[in-house]
Amino acid sequence: MSNTIGDIVKLTIFGESHGKLIGATLDGMPSGIAISEAFIKKALAKRRPRGKFETARVENDDFEIVSGVYKGFTTGAPLTIIIPNSDVKSSDYDDMTHLARPSHADYSSHVKYHGFEDPRGGGHFSGRISAGIVAIGAICMMALNKLNIKIATHILKCGSVLDQSFTNVEQEIDHLLNNDYPLINDLKDEINKVIEEVKNDNDSIGGIVQTGIVNLPAGLGEPWFDATESQIAKAIFAIGATKGIEFGSGFAFASMRGSDANEQFAILDGKVVTLTNHNGGINGGITNGMPIIFNTAIKPTPSIGKTQKTIDFITNNEATITIKGRHDPAIIRRICPVIDAMTAIVLCDMLVKTYGSDVFKTDVKK
Repeated sequence: MSNTIGDIVKLTIFGESHGKLIGATLDGMPSGIAISEAFIKKALAKRRPRGKFETARVENDDFEIVSGVYKGFTTGAPLTIIIPNSDVKSSDYDDMTHLARPSHADYSSHVKYHGFEDPRGGGHFSGRISAGIVAIGAICMMALNKLNIKIATHILKCGSVLDQSFTNVEQEIDHLLNNDYPLINDLKDEINKVIEEVKNDNDSIGGIVQTGIVNLPAGLGEPWFDATESQIAKAIFAIGATKGIEFGSGFAFASMRGSDANEQFAILDGKVVTLTNHNGGINGGITNGMPIIFNTAIKPTPSIGKTQKTIDFITNNEATITIKGRHDPAIIRRICPVIDAMTAIVLCDMLVKTYGSDVFKTDVKK
């Protein structure tokens, strides 16, 4: 089982949804990064469920940094954060351990791990594991803040509700970082109405989220197999609900002419820019200094209250299942800080690979 991503700055995740704890280790993070536990708490709070439109399982996420930090600064040693699981209700799964929940990893993991997997709440495949990623991602964001690199994700589409795409990216990222709900426009009530409708129908809904990154230097990433898109996409696809990703204009390129798609260069205030940003800040797999923009397609939460067809993978018979438990009718809001965290981890790795371990101590050339 592979649980590590990164070349120099590496993330390793561990734990199960209904186990004693979950957590993550960050190895290769340079020393001297100031750690604010309040900043980590704020990041975890953005992921935590709230209100009647999200899961009733509400963990406190009382994390503990058990290594890699001394007197408030990273030491350069592996940094490990643990987060206890306190609000578990494993009995919800007693009658389902032999049934394949539709669109879950129950059957595929049972085959791969020969029945030794933890089935409670999805075990190691659960979205609960992403809390550790968010905590580690907050540390990476603290490092990126030293270079004024900013990341934010917002809900672009949920049902028929559409938020605006990034236009004035840095200003809109600042707006998102200073607001509790990940939207550029005030559409919270409209989105809640969509989610309430599917919840009342014992169903769920997905959507599209959009991520923006500003102030990255040009020249990051490698052509071909370590392209910037490739490294980000690998991390984002590690999030179980991800089913698609596009950078810049993405699939819209298929209906564009080159004269529209091509990005003409100019000099603005002494800096090289492109007059459009269809490529989402990346050319040839390498950052060009423009904002990176990418959209992620999020599938509907697979745990729904409707009766569905399935199989009993112990008896090898067909069956039906009505899933019990505490589940989100939509994870579209809660996934935004997870995507931000994964992106921050990838960017820290790319920066250290390009500029060395002292990159966060001195400014790099923009």
